Formats: sequence, structure tokens, C-alpha cells
Amino acid sequence: MLDKIRNANVVSGEAGGITQHIGAYQVVQDGKKVTFIDTPGHAAFTQMRARGAQVTDIVVLMVAADDGVMPQTIEAISHARAAGVPMVVAINKIDKENADVQRVLAQLAEQLLVPESWGGDTICVEMSAQQNLGVDDLIEQLTIVAEIEELTANPSGRAKGVVLEANLDTGRGPVATILVDKGTLKVGDPIVAGGAWGRVRAMIDDKGQQIKEAGPSTPVQVLGLSTVPQAGDEFRVAPDEKTARTVGEAREQRLRAKAQRGDARVQRGVKLEDVFTQIQAGEVATLNLILKADVQGSLEAVTDSLRRLERDEVKLAFVHRAVGGVTENDITLAAATNATILGFNVRPDRKARDLAEAEHVEIRSYEIIYKLLEDIESAMIGMLAPEYEEIVTGEAEVREVFRVPKLGGIAGCYVRTGQITRGTKVRFIREGVIIWKGAITSLRRFKDDVREVREGFECGIGLSDFQDLKPGDLIETFEEKLVVRT
Repeated sequence: MLDKIRNANVVSGEAGGITQHIGAYQVVQDGKKVTFIDTPGHAAFTQMRARGAQVTDIVVLMVAADDGVMPQTIEAISHARAAGVPMVVAINKIDKENADVQRVLAQLAEQLLVPESWGGDTICVEMSAQQNLGVDDLIEQLTIVAEIEELTANPSGRAKGVVLEANLDTGRGPVATILVDKGTLKVGDPIVAGGAWGRVRAMIDDKGQQIKEAGPSTPVQVLGLSTVPQAGDEFRVAPDEKTARTVGEAREQRLRAKAQRGDARVQRGVKLEDVFTQIQAGEVATLNLILKADVQGSLEAVTDSLRRLERDEVKLAFVHRAVGGVTENDITLAAATNATILGFNVRPDRKARDLAEAEHVEIRSYEIIYKLLEDIESAMIGMLAPEYEEIVTGEAEVREVFRVPKLGGIAGCYVRTGQITRGTKVRFIREGVIIWKGAITSLRRFKDDVREVREGFECGIGLSDFQDLKPGDLIETFEEKLVVRT
């Protein structure tokens, strides 16, 4: 739905077609601004969706006409009711052959959301985002509800709001996606967000443009914080930078003390594949984990889901949890604590991979949360699925980007290691985070089409459906090899 509203392809970049991060996007319809906060549909992302409901004026409840009301739908209804906000139901995929709108309406009624067509007061809009049917009707209904609810905010005074998402960007430092609730946030304002503090160095809107100020219900990325805040933290503009620093450092110290108390659980752990053996021996197995993720919201969601897997005979201890790629420090810590490293949407750099191999540290990388959970749960019951090791066959650095008519972006690259071969699996890595996976459509040396380019040579790489190329990005080609367990 958001794709059609924004005329942009957001969902295709999410692994498995599941929207896994909160995104905030503002659109203008008939002169009125509407901000959409996109929360994930997967059941594991309870905390993220709960936070979304807490900062929402109106909830758009998406229900697929073919699937009907799912457990996640019921959960989202609970969050909306707890937040005390009105709901508008969007019944999507009505173009599917097995779509059954009447069944969906009946299921909604069972949840006390009686449709207007049945004499109730729940607005239900039938639509097909894929076919662009009913999208305008949905936005019109939202603006009507907004007028009825008299949704207004005061743009004057010091700004306050909430952190929707946060991550560590190597080039820009801590970056927080925030939503202004009241007041107007301006570049240069001193702010506090949880344990983070700083002065707003720059603000970037949902279209990637730098702006000078942001009023109520405006989503922006903020640069200039001292550290990565927690998703869900409230932010406020402080009277001055000294006050912001004092408050932020005091909060950070309390958070650090709390984390250190939690670290007391970490004991000498066992490897993932050895968990079942220790359980069979009648011993309580402690599985030490180092968890790295691309953004703070994912880190919390994965942690929460993993903790639900604990049982009497298997305890999970989080040695370290952080946002960002897997580093050499993570490998060293894992070796010292016998921990397994779980990466969600992140990759180890080359030095970290080499050190992990030397120290016999296991790194497991995932892009879809339920696959991560299945692996851990399977290990607990002695049914660990076959492991496929990703063998990096080549690595190239993007040095320049060319725009070619009809072809789009072409990456001018230098092959640093191995060889880049057309047709192999490929991923783009930016600052340790996987930003795209797919295939190479064209590979050239000067004007010649070639099958492969070896280490030490330059080449031009064309991609099928990824245009967000930047100098400094890494392109990895890889193949999957079955690991024989011993």
C-alpha cells in the first residue's frame, strides 16, 4: 500500500517480503499532510508494533482478503485499543482468486470491530494495493476520521516526540529516526533522547532531503547524537547543550549499570550444535550469544523472541548486543566466552571473518527472523538443520557510479580479492550492513562484456533492480556450501 502511495518500492527491499523495520513516510493528499508509520506484520515484532501504536493518531489495520484475520491482526487490534486510537480497516488483496471479503468482515465482527455495512461503526475499505484499487478511498477515509477526531498539535515551543528507530552509521555516526509530537525541531537544537544527547547537526526527511526544521507529525532522521538511542525513547529539546549532556549522561550511566547486572548471567557456554548433547546428559545448558543487528528495533525484537525460547534445561545468556556489523572485537569476545554470534541483516567484514576462522568462532547470519528462531529452537531439540556456509568468492569496492540511459546505475569497481563472476549470488554491503541481495546483470572491462574479473582489475558492474549505489560500498559474490557436521 505504501508503495503505491509514495510511488516508491519500499517492500521489495525487505527480506522474504516481510516489512521488518518501522518506517515513517509523509504524503500530501489534497493539500493535507498524512504521516504513515509502517510497522511490521510479522508476529515476532510485537515491541515495534506496540511502539507504533503509541505514537499513532489513527491505526490502519491491514487484513489480507485471502488470509483473513491472523494472530498478528488480533495483537495489533489489542495495541490499538490500548493506545486508545480509532481504527480504519484496509481489506487488501481483493483481486486474489481466493479472496473472501465477507469472511474477513465476519472475523472482524468477532473481534468487536463491526463494519459500517453491518450496522457498526468500523470503517472498512476494500482495496488492492497491487492493482492500485481503493488506495485513494483509504486516504480520504483517514482525512475524514482526522477531522472528526480534531487532530491538532501546537507547532510552537520546544519540540518533543519519540524515537522510532536508530542505528549506527559509520560515516555519519548515530542516526535516529524520530517523529515530532509537539513543537518544532530545528537544526542546532540541543536534545536528549533516552541516554543519548547532542545538538541537531542535520535533519533529513523521508525523501532524503536535508531540512532546517520539522513540525508536529513530521518524521525525520536526526544526526548529532552522542550514542544510539533506544527505539521507543522519548526525545525532548533541552534548554541548552549543558543540560542535555547532564541529563543524557546520567541516564546512560543508569542504563550501563543495568546492563552490567544483566551480564552476571553469562557463564561458560556451549556451542550451538552441542546444546542437545548437554541436555541429554541431564545438565542445564547455557547458550552464550552475541547478537548484532542492523537497527535497534530489530535488535530488541530478536532478543525478545529468543528469550521466549528459554526452557528449564536451556538458558540463553546475551554476552553482548549491539547495532552494527560483526567486528573483530565481537570475535575476540566470542572466543573468550565460547559464544555463538548471531547476525541479523549484518555481515562480518573480511578481517572479522578471518579471525573467526582462526579462533573457531561460529557466525550465523540471517535476514528473516523466523529462520533464526527455527535454528535456535532446532538446536535445543537436537534437530539442527543442515548449515550452509557462505563462501565469499570475490569482493569489489565501488569507486564511482555512472548513470547510463536505459541501463540505470553502473558501478565502477576495483576487485580487491578473489574474482567477480557474472551469474553468481551477490550482495551489497554498506558499513557492515547488507542493503541488497540479487544478481549481476552485466560485467564489463572497458567496453567488453566479460564473464569474470579477477583481483587487482577494474570493472563495471550493472545490477537488475538496485540503483542506490554509492562510492565506498562493497560488492560480495558468494556461493553456499553444505557444512558437514562432525
